[in-house]
Amino acid sequence: MKHTSYMEESDGHQIPFVEPSGTESRFESDRKGAQPPYDRIKAMILSKAIPPDTKLNIDKLARELGVSQTPVREALQRLEGDKLVVGKKPRGLWTTPLLGERELRDLIEVRLLMEPWSARSVAHDRATNPGREMLTEIDRFVALGELRNEGYALASHDVAFHDMIFNAVGNSFLHDAFRQLHAHLHLFRLYPADLNGAHTIEEHRAIAEAIRRADPHAAEEAMRAHLFAALDRFSAGLRGGDTFSSLATVRSHILTASEPGQIGNGGGSETISPALQNTTTKRQYD
Repeated sequence: MKHTSYMEESDGHQIPFVEPSGTESRFESDRKGAQPPYDRIKAMILSKAIPPDTKLNIDKLARELGVSQTPVREALQRLEGDKLVVGKKPRGLWTTPLLGERELRDLIEVRLLMEPWSARSVAHDRATNPGREMLTEIDRFVALGELRNEGYALASHDVAFHDMIFNAVGNSFLHDAFRQLHAHLHLFRLYPADLNGAHTIEEHRAIAEAIRRADPHAAEEAMRAHLFAALDRFSAGLRGGDTFSSLATVRSHILTASEPGQIGNGGGSETISPALQNTTTKRQYD
């Protein structure tokens, strides 16, 4: 199976290539210098080749990647900024643990502030909205076939899909704020129940179709439903099972729309929109 590796260092938001588990000589291509150390070590962390909450040995990494210690130290410094690596004085550098239940909920809360509004905003203009481009990206992901099952492809697709919306909004401060969440990097490590992307494709297509036909309300609702559904899927990675009941309280505390196009104030109605009810009640991780 052949893949194309990045030849230039990523901007920190991309998901770098990593070979699937069990592939012979996993980092053979890396030793030939196909990827910079930053992308290569990030890929090792995201693929759990280096597990969460693991102490990092700079000398060992340098030898494994066939580089000196200096670029490894520089890469680890950048990965601290990504919150994939943390310094524990005097114990050295460690990979960060997986998100906890509270951290996952907090992350989704912030995304619920940004993304339903963004989807609504870009859906107004039929001539310039990114709906067709988003549908093309979905088709590209679907065409990967069995490669979708590796999970890494799903994370890369998710980055591309959501970036299209923020690019179309045209607010660099908003886009930078989303990137600073490093949401895709942390959520990917939870290994959702939807590894082949079946549910994600369906939800992304609903968002893209609503944007393409310039239906702001439908786009907003579809994005909100997608984020709540993702919360349930990723929560399964915390305990290895359905944690819907323990996380369902998020719906009574954050951002459920009391009226179309409005964001709840957190202390108002706990009513869930029909679209959201359909999404949350039918899910049993089939």
